[in-house]
Amino acid sequence: MLNIALPKGRLGMKVYDMLADIGYECPEILEDNRKLIFENKKNNVRYLLVKPSDVTIYVEYGAADIGVAGKDIILETMPDVYELLDLGFGKCRMCVAAPVGYREDTDRVLRVATKFPNIAKNYYMSKNREIEIIKLYGSIEIAPLTSLSDVIVDIVETGTTLKENNLEVIESILPISARLIANKASSNFRADEIGRIVSMLKNRKNEV
Repeated sequence: MLNIALPKGRLGMKVYDMLADIGYECPEILEDNRKLIFENKKNNVRYLLVKPSDVTIYVEYGAADIGVAGKDIILETMPDVYELLDLGFGKCRMCVAAPVGYREDTDRVLRVATKFPNIAKNYYMSKNREIEIIKLYGSIEIAPLTSLSDVIVDIVETGTTLKENNLEVIESILPISARLIANKASSNFRADEIGRIVSMLKNRKNEV
């Protein structure tokens, strides 16, 4: 069977709809249940519903042949996988944000609160800026408001949460969207099938 890792939630279901449209439907996945693995032997496909940040791990280690992960997760974790296709949805930006009116003091180390330490380090390294990373797991907008950090590096979709907390984007780092990824060994052994999926998804994307 072709094993496909999908992120739990709305994004995963959007990806499933795309795959179902090109012949990889598995109706059981749409039922109201708590199962995490779904098979359709007729279509020779098995879906794994996993935490979004775990998709790359399942694909890298071969538990899944292909999967869908955000570009932010790919850049943060740097998995040993092939990135095959930008699916064109789940769009947002990775940004630096700070309190409205913030002025940076370049004479001292910049304190950066983030859930994405590697992306933040690489970005500021490219600017030759010395920083101190403060790794947080929850709502990081609080950090600069309590002087825990000077700025934050985070994903921004609409910017509403920033505005409600008197923060604003001061720099855009990179665009984020959902990407189709593949296990490297699977890309060799199942090259024809995976290549066909990529081609059909491209065509579907162009038609929408």
